[in-house]
Amino acid sequence: MRKIILLAMSMVCSVLSFAQNGLIKGRIVDELDNSPVIGANIVVVDSNKGVISDNQGEFTIPCSGSVRLKITHVGYRTLTKTFDCSTSEILEIQLKSNDQELEKVEVTANANSNKLQLEQPVSIVEMDNRALKRGTGLFMDDAINTNVPGVFMQRRTQSGGQQINIRGYGSGMGFRGVSNNFDGQGVKMYLNGIPITDAEGITLMDDIDYGSVSNTSVLKGPSGTLYGLAIAGVINMKTEQAPKNKTIIGQDVMLGNYGLVRSTTRLSIGNENSSILVNYGNQKYDGFMDHTKSTKDFVNLTGDFRLNAKHSVNTYFGYANSYDERNGELTIEQYETLDYSGNARYIKNNAHSAVKTFRAGIGNTYRFSNTVSNTTSLFGSSQSLDNSSAGGWTDKSPLNYGLRSVFDLDFDLSDQVSLSGNIGVEAQKMNAQTVGYGMSADSTNLSGYNIITSIRSNQVTTSSTASYFTQWTLKLPNQLSLTAGLGISNMKISLEDRLWGLSNNHPGNEKLKVYEKSYNSLVSPTLAINKEINSKASVYASYSTGYKAPVSSNILISTTGELNTGLKPEKGTQFEVGTKGNFGDNKLFYTLAIFQTKFQDKFTTVTVQNPDNTATLYSYLVNGGQLNNKGIEGYLNYRAMESSTGFIRLLQPFVNFTYSDFQYEDYQFEKVGKNSEGQDMTVVEDYSGLAVAGVAPFVLNAGVDVETNVGFYGNVYFNYRSSMPYTSDGLNETDPYELLNSKIGYRKSISHFDLDVYVAANNITGTQYYNMVFVNQLPDAYIPTPNEINFFGGLNLKYTF
Repeated sequence: MRKIILLAMSMVCSVLSFAQNGLIKGRIVDELDNSPVIGANIVVVDSNKGVISDNQGEFTIPCSGSVRLKITHVGYRTLTKTFDCSTSEILEIQLKSNDQELEKVEVTANANSNKLQLEQPVSIVEMDNRALKRGTGLFMDDAINTNVPGVFMQRRTQSGGQQINIRGYGSGMGFRGVSNNFDGQGVKMYLNGIPITDAEGITLMDDIDYGSVSNTSVLKGPSGTLYGLAIAGVINMKTEQAPKNKTIIGQDVMLGNYGLVRSTTRLSIGNENSSILVNYGNQKYDGFMDHTKSTKDFVNLTGDFRLNAKHSVNTYFGYANSYDERNGELTIEQYETLDYSGNARYIKNNAHSAVKTFRAGIGNTYRFSNTVSNTTSLFGSSQSLDNSSAGGWTDKSPLNYGLRSVFDLDFDLSDQVSLSGNIGVEAQKMNAQTVGYGMSADSTNLSGYNIITSIRSNQVTTSSTASYFTQWTLKLPNQLSLTAGLGISNMKISLEDRLWGLSNNHPGNEKLKVYEKSYNSLVSPTLAINKEINSKASVYASYSTGYKAPVSSNILISTTGELNTGLKPEKGTQFEVGTKGNFGDNKLFYTLAIFQTKFQDKFTTVTVQNPDNTATLYSYLVNGGQLNNKGIEGYLNYRAMESSTGFIRLLQPFVNFTYSDFQYEDYQFEKVGKNSEGQDMTVVEDYSGLAVAGVAPFVLNAGVDVETNVGFYGNVYFNYRSSMPYTSDGLNETDPYELLNSKIGYRKSISHFDLDVYVAANNITGTQYYNMVFVNQLPDAYIPTPNEINFFGGLNLKYTF
């Protein structure tokens, strides 16, 4: 009873105290365009209590007399200022952009959202619009390879066939070695909170309009706690959004060598409670080699709607129509002699990648109280894909749909202790039909392209994944925080052979018509500790895990019709220590990470010979050894000059580096060789102790951005990539290369008009280098880039009503 009375008295005192105090109401906005800053942290310095700005950037804090507030948001400079509590007006508080304090760490849910880099015990890189647009802004690999240490992105065509290697984990298992470049596995990718990665774990990126992406974060290393089957990492992309209280029409045009033309038309309409942005992009490229043309059409529509102070809805709709020609991989001899004519078999089959995609999602956010909120997103995509290569033609029609729902919770346990976290689920299902065809000459046009002449396969697959997760951060005194989380993932695959009846419809047949396999209870824990030092630097240590389950093509031994039941998911574990800091009045920002990432149960190939050992009957996958990847990554950004009155508005050099010591351990691979009599035989190769193929041991990027107050701006940046092995036996290596790129432009606002005109040059020194190197696929290996300087330029014009 006594406790109840004391509690009641305490509540009464709190109410009376609140009644005697005033209220300060404010709105946090971006200094440049006056758009609301959503999710900013507003903290009362004396009490360390605070609130978060809502979807309009608004907040309310009880106070009396005057109050000193500290306002922070990733991507903006921290503002600490004293305000008068007696004013009845809504204060408009402007935040200045700051590349040292990166933007929101996650586009989707994260237990550590809205926190600065110093509070993040993970290795994550955020690229804002400046970093994304240093080059053309049309190809994500240009931005990632310059700005994100430890990550290497390649593309097979001018605008398609992208592959991402994060800390040594590349693509899935191939038929010629321990990895190949024919599908994107291991990396989870999101666009506006919608998974680009399908339910099977494969990421196709041909249909993404990188030109409309305004923000990208890259989380490096196993990320199974929050993202399910993400053994290598996570990439979150966000398209640009309409600013509030403005109506804007804009037209962007870019021209470049080899027939590059990009046109983007956009309309954005925003008011206090809603905003809509729609853009249409058309992109063409003639190619610098035969049969490498590319055409793309994109439509993006985003909408944000504030229903009330607690409830908001955001929507996204995207359409893409992409077509990229392929002329095949060059042999080593072709590449070294600058023979860029391509592969005749590819060209004869009119090799290409064609993708049509409809993608949509709707997200609903509701704040139940100051401590509990929920964001639930429903998403879906429908695709029509067809591609041909030297081996034939394939059609695929996948339908993906699912949801992600996350409860965010934030509790103050005392004046100096708080607990924040989330609980959520992500589920996705895909139904797909894949039909393979053989090709041969067109008898009506023998000099033309080959045509489809036979059907080889017809498979229907159903894949489903479900991930359940929770992650919590306990903030303790002395700026110490502990993070722990647990994710549980499940995956089920079903494959039906629609051509089963052609050769198996007879008594006694043992080959199945439908194959099914499940991978359940894949547990991914995360542990981390973070210590801030005088709000200027932090040190952290973390442990994370993740899995990659087999895809449908892995579980079936097609020759025998048997189910590959012994295949286990690959597992990744990572230990990392690092430090981050802001020094010199937040002018210098750095990150340094030292890590060891192990990928266990890596897939490898076993061959089966006939009884006489005269021929190889078939091959299948088994779990082999592991990759032991140790490395160091560093990043430094220095705002050397900054002034709103002088000629130089911003002078900002940057540098980043990666050192990788990645090796195979207990790793054997079976391949087909010849005995002394010229017969097929199994040859076992042991890669243990050799360097992991497809990774350059040393990478260095450096550059400088310059902006003036009269409107001129520019950049120059340098890329160096050391030689790397591209066969697992270590016998074949690329040459190292150096690139130098630059861009200059002029921006000016005249009345309601905003003008941006620029010119740029890539590969100024005329270096020979590659867009992609195919791992373990000799004799074909290289997809080259232009080995001479090439130019592009553009004009962006917008009118604000």
